[in-house]
Amino acid sequence: MSELLKIKLTIANRVYPLSVAPEQEASLRASAKKIETTIQQLEKNYAVRDKQDVLAMCSLQYAAQLEQLNTTKVPQIDDNEKVKELIDMIDVHLAAY
Repeated sequence: MSELLKIKLTIANRVYPLSVAPEQEASLRASAKKIETTIQQLEKNYAVRDKQDVLAMCSLQYAAQLEQLNTTKVPQIDDNEKVKELIDMIDVHLAAY
């Protein structure tokens, strides 16, 4: 089990101390940066000053994007099925020789 890292993320001018697994650090920092950028854009475009309203709109925007991805996602083939297809392709190719 790996040690947890203690990091601090700033979102909407508030600092959030977190203990995270090392493999999560980069994605959490990138996510916090993306949220900060979205907050700045919303505040600039809509002149909203209440952080709670901006955070709610930011959350809604990301939830809508996730929902859209989930509804348009192409069904994934099972890994075992992929391996079987590859083996079948190799067998067919080898049988030709």
